[in-house]
Amino acid sequence: MAFKSDLLRVLEERGFIHQGTNLEGLDQRLSSGIVTGYIGFDATARSLHAGSLIQIMLLHWLQETGHKPIALMGGGTTKVGDPTGKDQQRSLLTDADIKANIESIKGVFARFLRFGDGARDAIMVDNDEWLSRLGYVEFLRDYGTEFTINRMLTFDSVKLRLDRESPMTFLEFNYMLMQAYDFHELHRRYGCLLQMGGSDQWGNIVNGVELCRRKDGAEVFGLTTPLLTTASGKKMGKTEGGAVWLNADMFSPYDYWQYWRNVEDADVGTLLARFTKLPMAEVRRLAALRGAEINEAKKILATEATAWLHGRSAADEAAETARRTFEEGAAAAGLPTITIALSTLASGAPLLDAFMESGLIESKGEGRRHIKAAALKINDIPVTDERPLTAADMKDGAIKLSVGKKKHALVRAG
Repeated sequence: MAFKSDLLRVLEERGFIHQGTNLEGLDQRLSSGIVTGYIGFDATARSLHAGSLIQIMLLHWLQETGHKPIALMGGGTTKVGDPTGKDQQRSLLTDADIKANIESIKGVFARFLRFGDGARDAIMVDNDEWLSRLGYVEFLRDYGTEFTINRMLTFDSVKLRLDRESPMTFLEFNYMLMQAYDFHELHRRYGCLLQMGGSDQWGNIVNGVELCRRKDGAEVFGLTTPLLTTASGKKMGKTEGGAVWLNADMFSPYDYWQYWRNVEDADVGTLLARFTKLPMAEVRRLAALRGAEINEAKKILATEATAWLHGRSAADEAAETARRTFEEGAAAAGLPTITIALSTLASGAPLLDAFMESGLIESKGEGRRHIKAAALKINDIPVTDERPLTAADMKDGAIKLSVGKKKHALVRAG
């Protein structure tokens, strides 16, 4: 449909919209005044990871197009644990752990949102403020009657466990009630009309929309984004070495730059649209590049994405470090360089032989131990087996070999 509101036009053009409860009605509300919308973030770790970035971007565009975002921190729901997409229950965190995680997470949002007391300024709210004060029996009497077990059993988060015969605790089963109650509480306190989230949260969001209709007599709206996966079907936000954390002390700006630099060619256009503010005409131009030219688009993606999270200076420094390493051989850093015949790379050069020749390891046994520890890397990406080095590994004329964070060497084709 042709949207009237700036928000939905932007989200549609940039590929953020998966489904909504009443997009036509939401479009009208967005066109007629300020709409307050929220997304919830549970505090299961000291940092959010890149998989959460698409949700932060939704809040950014909500504010950018004239509306008010709420970043809801799940101090209360983290005590239960979202069962969506999980085969087993998460380890329960202490109140102190959750509080420390929330404090650690907060700083990221200031990069994407403008906080303050204005009508369109973002606010951050912790759902522990109301969830921990609920009387359990009173909550069940007032809200438990609005949910049927029959319908709850149809949700993917529950069906996944049942289909795999994995236990689901009664504590986790309550999560969807608590998330629905969040929407009701935010509507009551702040006039919130919109909940957004990933497509895996659709059932939880619909529950909240229906609870607000029943308890408040109000029409509120839900909007979901496609799940963030690569062109080959892998989940975005993770590498072979683990999560791509958004906090700089857990994942450096350089590593973050390299993560975006090494995305699959087919994903460049999608990621430029969702994770940069480049005009869409420029996004389409860059996405249309082919062959070696696509690498320039990846560098732009990496620099723009890193600048947004870590600042322009950190992004430029990461880009320059990569340029020196790959394009100039990082002579200033004194990296050892070996040469492998292009014909050998074409057929596949033995991985551990290259690491031994470069002086990074002394034996193949040492190399295999590093592989198990995810410390052996090609172009900053941990390797998981002894697969050969090939010409496809060449990045800007070189292959970077690493052991850990401090030992590096280059391979050039001869």
